[in-house]
Amino acid sequence: MYWNIKELQAPELSDWLENESDGAFRVIDVREPSEVRSGSVPGAEHIPLATVPVRFQEFDRDETLVFVCRSGARSAQACMFLQQQGFDKVYNLSGGMQAWAANGLPAPLPQAV
Repeated sequence: MYWNIKELQAPELSDWLENESDGAFRVIDVREPSEVRSGSVPGAEHIPLATVPVRFQEFDRDETLVFVCRSGARSAQACMFLQQQGFDKVYNLSGGMQAWAANGLPAPLPQAV
């Protein structure tokens, strides 16, 4: 079955972060801890992909969720899984952190991973 995954380009997500200060969405980084230690999208929460199926009840079906990984493949898997669970407002960062870096966007180091 084909799942129509909504995607954001890195500049679009950067604009969302700058202009949506009211907490209208959450950014979830699904990479492994060793990957996240090199930096992530500002404000992203770290929830490794392998834990998404057991933690998806922590997400509100009414909130907008943006998933991030290294290249966009694992975050697309997270989006597909959540769509199967009835979530509609899920977005994949197209190209992942590679696209984020290629656009020269900031990737601060996390507080603790």
